[in-house]
Formats: sequence, C-alpha cells, structure tokens
Amino acid sequence: MSRITLESKPSDGVRELLRHLLDKGKVSAVLAPRRLDDEGSLDLGFITDRSELDSIDPFAPVMIANTAQVLSMITPSSSKIAVVLKPCELRGFVERVKREQGTLDNILTISCTCGGVFPLQKAVDGITGGMTANYYSDLSSEKIHAEIRETCKACEHFIPINSDVTVSLVGEKDLDENCQIYLNSKSASELLEGLGGEIDKKEYDPAISAGLMKKRLAEKERLFNSVFPGKGGIDAVIEIFGKCVGCHGCSRVCPICYCVSCDFESMNFDSDIAYYEKELSQKGALRLPPDTMLFHIGRMIHMSFSCVGCGLCSDVCPADIPVASVFKRTGDKTASIFDYIPGRDLEEAIPVMVFKEEEFSRFVDE
Repeated sequence: MSRITLESKPSDGVRELLRHLLDKGKVSAVLAPRRLDDEGSLDLGFITDRSELDSIDPFAPVMIANTAQVLSMITPSSSKIAVVLKPCELRGFVERVKREQGTLDNILTISCTCGGVFPLQKAVDGITGGMTANYYSDLSSEKIHAEIRETCKACEHFIPINSDVTVSLVGEKDLDENCQIYLNSKSASELLEGLGGEIDKKEYDPAISAGLMKKRLAEKERLFNSVFPGKGGIDAVIEIFGKCVGCHGCSRVCPICYCVSCDFESMNFDSDIAYYEKELSQKGALRLPPDTMLFHIGRMIHMSFSCVGCGLCSDVCPADIPVASVFKRTGDKTASIFDYIPGRDLEEAIPVMVFKEEEFSRFVDE
C-alpha cells in the first residue's frame, strides 16, 4: 500500500495516470466518463487511443449510466482494462460479479472519495458546468452540495471499498494543486510503477473525510424519515407507487436488477380481455396498466438488500416517484438484519442465497 502525490489537479492527475497505462502497454483500454462539449454533455468512453484521453472527465459529478451495468457487458476481457467509476458503481459491479454477470479479472478499478452527483436532468439541460466550481469547493470543505441527488446526500459509502486505486477528493484542502493517489493493491503498485510524483507508504485515512460522514449520516436519517412520514404498510407503498406508469425504466437502469430474462417483461404478466372481465365482475373497477404494485414489491423482495443507492432509478422515472429513496431505506433495513453491505466483499454471500439451519428451527418446534 502506498500513496503517489502529483502536482496537478486530480482530474489532470488521473488523465496522466491513464496515459501512463496506455503508453506503457499496461492496459489495452480505458473506460471512463468523457465530456463531449462545453455544455455539460457526457458519456462513458471506451478508449484505446491516447489522444482521446484529453476528453476524459474522471470525476464529473454526473452519472450518465451506471458503469457497473456497462462493465458487465464487456467482461471478461482478454487484456487489462482500466475503469474509472464511482464508489457505488464499484459496489454495484461486485454485486454483479457475485451473480456471475461480470468478472474483476483483468480489471484495474480507479475510484475516488465521492461528493455525489447531480440529477441526470441537470446534465441533460446542460447546466452542470456552472455548478462544478462550487461542487469542488464543497468537496474540499466537506460540505454536501445542495444540488446533488437526495440519495447521494444520504450516502455513507462515499469512500471506495476494495478499489485498486483511490483518489482522495473529500476533505483535501489543495485540490487545485495536488492529486493524492492511493494504491490499494499489488496490481495497482505494479501497473503504476514509474508514473512519477512523490511516493510514500501512507494508506488512506478516513479521518480526512470524517466531517462529511457525520453530515451524510444526518441526511440519511432525514431522508428515511421523509419516505414514509408517519405511516407505513401497504397503504403507504400504494400512495408512493400509485403514480407508476409501468415503463419499467427503473429496472432497466438498475445495476442490481440483474435477471437476464425478467419475468415482468415476459408474457407471464400479459392479460387478455377474459381476465379483465372476470376482475371487473368481482371488483367493479380496475387500475390500468395492471400489476405496477406487484412489479415494485417484487423488485424490492428480489434485490433491495443489494441496492447501492446510485439513484438512477429516480432520475429516469417519468412520474417523479422517489424510487431510489424507497429502495435505499428498504434495502438498508433488510441488509442490516444480515449485517450485509452490498459490494463490501466479493466472498460475502448474498443474503437471499443463504439458508441457515436455525432459520428452520421454529418450523421444527411447531
């Protein structure tokens, strides 16, 4: 474990790091956020040409797509790939790997202590550029930027877990002058040998960002209290998801909604007129489109314990349902029962796939 200090802004430092990897043939390609113009348009660039690295914006406070989902499409790779991704995206990819939908073999993961991202609509509207300066000053002073996603404000996992390379942003007082790069794995140390800069044996110290952690935990409590204010149960769920139009956009952008063949997208949930006539004879009225509640409850049961709180589901919802906030609260509650943090450990079994003998004891006693 070691630290490299480069005399440059962190974004410039990471571009230098990526150029080093490509120039030395230590990686064959780079996957990272890329700025397309000065209006705030971004995409995820899959790059092999060194000159294209000039457009990389590694810490852009926007999530145009969840990198975990994209990365699972291009692994396994026959050669080494460097991937720049946010802490929640890294945890999401680990969850995908557990479900045999990706591999960390031949992947160098580069992440940062994260200040959160702006809602996707702000990037679509091209207004994030003017907000970036304040964003980085807030990072330095451990403040929560007022315009980031609600789930980002409440995220306590903003320090990367198990990244090969961690770039320290939160709490660093000289972001305009220095780039602090922590090498957390043997692979990272070998690949970045010869990069230059000042090298020492320091590991990342969470105390650097303790002030932000305290604020994030307070925001988490506030968010959770706002999801089902003063109520709970099925009535509260119906009230929140009653606006659902059945587009299933939330599942399509989710890095953890992992089924190759989704039951909700199959003919199993198609209904004919005979079904509707029968239901109408019993109930007198039906809500169309049907089964929207079943869809959301099914998703919660299926993957809420692995939700990494990336927030994309809320971003794409045309009905402005706070999907991410609900899933974050539900997932946090579920995961706490099993002492499980999504993406914490590749070897840690997913709760829904584990059955312990004592769980069946009450049935034996009866």
